[in-house]
Amino acid sequence: MIRDITIGQFYPVDSPIHRLDARVKLTMTFIYIITLFMINSFVGYLFVIAALMAEIQVSKVPLKFMLKGIRSIMIIIFFTAFINLFMTRGEHILWQWGFLSLTVEGIMLAIKMCIRLVLLIVGSSVLTLTTTPIQLTDGIEYMLRPFKKIGVPAHEIAMMMTIALRFIPTLLDETDKIMKAQQARGADFDTGNLMQKAKSLIPILVPLFISAFRRAEELAMAMEARCYHGDENRTRMNRMYMQKRDYHAFVLGLIYIVAIIGLRYASNIFPFLI
Repeated sequence: MIRDITIGQFYPVDSPIHRLDARVKLTMTFIYIITLFMINSFVGYLFVIAALMAEIQVSKVPLKFMLKGIRSIMIIIFFTAFINLFMTRGEHILWQWGFLSLTVEGIMLAIKMCIRLVLLIVGSSVLTLTTTPIQLTDGIEYMLRPFKKIGVPAHEIAMMMTIALRFIPTLLDETDKIMKAQQARGADFDTGNLMQKAKSLIPILVPLFISAFRRAEELAMAMEARCYHGDENRTRMNRMYMQKRDYHAFVLGLIYIVAIIGLRYASNIFPFLI
């Protein structure tokens, strides 16, 4: 399970998606997330899946590696499906017991919500898998730069977000090492009920927190040793410039948005598109 989490990891390969400007990828990811909540039909989801599969193919990141991240949220997906299946009221009731009821509308909503969660995780993973932490920091800082005029610390926010993403794989590796060390000493994390499994995680959490604080202190000392003082009088070795491929990506994004809006209105006009 620990190895299945792909958030924060970078997949080093040369592809057109990797070569795009980080600002373009951040903008397109925000647009992608917003459009997921605009879709209200299965035809729209099929269109998004086709567009996402094309993007993954161009990024040269294996689809199997992308889908690994879904395993870590299976509990959330099952819980979402259960809530929508038995808590959604509708006209076509298939089964009812007390306050629980299974309706056709609940089944349709549960399927759509599960598809939306999967698309959200996979689509967001494309950003971190194709963008280095440094590029991500520069992109976030550049996009937050206009808010500096009202006192928003754009550089500090971008740095914190990137460090948090960067240390997710590191902490996951540390957790895996601690679990293997505890299992070698006879610890059992797989048997027992839910409460017993939760109690068995306590020997993992204590050394994990200690390791996290130690790494944070080492990072702070390393930054101070390199005379890091935030955004004050900071220069950049690599500056960000928009190139022709970035503008082409924006055009494709506009086409994608127009298609999503068109599918949404088409589903309202033609109800058989569900």
